[in-house]
Amino acid sequence: MGSGVNLMEKVNTSLITDDEHIFTGHNACPGCGAALCMRYVLKVLGSKTQMVIAPSCWTILAGMHPHHSLNIPVCHTIFAATAAVATGLTRGLQRKGDNETTVVAWAGDGGTFDIGIQSISGAAEKNENFIFVCYDNEGYMNTGIQRSSSTPYKCKTTTTPSPHGKQEPKKNFLEIMAAHNVPYVASAAISHPHDFMRKIKKAKETWGFKFIHLLTACQTGWGFDAEKTIDMTRMAVESKSFNLYEVEDGFKYTVNYYPEKEVSIADYIKNQRRFSELTEEDIQKEQEEVDAKWNRLLMKERCSF
Repeated sequence: MGSGVNLMEKVNTSLITDDEHIFTGHNACPGCGAALCMRYVLKVLGSKTQMVIAPSCWTILAGMHPHHSLNIPVCHTIFAATAAVATGLTRGLQRKGDNETTVVAWAGDGGTFDIGIQSISGAAEKNENFIFVCYDNEGYMNTGIQRSSSTPYKCKTTTTPSPHGKQEPKKNFLEIMAAHNVPYVASAAISHPHDFMRKIKKAKETWGFKFIHLLTACQTGWGFDAEKTIDMTRMAVESKSFNLYEVEDGFKYTVNYYPEKEVSIADYIKNQRRFSELTEEDIQKEQEEVDAKWNRLLMKERCSF
């Protein structure tokens, strides 16, 4: 076991402000993890935050002026330009001498893994000083649950033929960002708030381009009961389907959580209707891939020191 922190410890309340920056009455679905993602981020960053939001569920949740659910400045942009707009805002603030406001680019997996990748890569290559948060619910959920390149292997969506589902594995986007040799990239999950908020704070205190890959289960797209959002996200981590780690300067890997109990892929997916057509052979293949991915991550961590 490496230097991972114990994420089951009590949340460090020094990371959390008393203020709320999301108004009640927004349009989130019952059990929506995306709303909780934003609340966690703003609890750490506070009011001196400017948010750039790509087309996504959060376009609907935030709403349009004057009916807005966030009490911070928000710029809605097109899919492909999220990181470019965040770059412009950051440079404008720098020219004004504002070193306190944090610019956050906020997009789903479709606006990150797929349509937004060009401007994200450009901003990373130039080491622009903002945080890019991808809240990943593994599909284009806002527009009808279509597949993205973050959608897992054999997962059913409205644009994948049943019973075969998606035929390609999930894109490993965090490694793509780490390959840009930026100061800080990390994965996080809403089921592990201490780890997530610590990473947001670390990103805020680090100069340059920062990328946070944040997993949140979606009860509508994944097909589970609304009260199970945290449970489903936690099982993704416990089963090693989604791993919590960070990479500094493109080479220093730190695994932040080593699952304490064995959760199989079969146990993880059995309560998700999107995987209802998987065969035993499919599940075994996915278990082997998850195990191999975990072992590769541990090797990277060992080679980092």
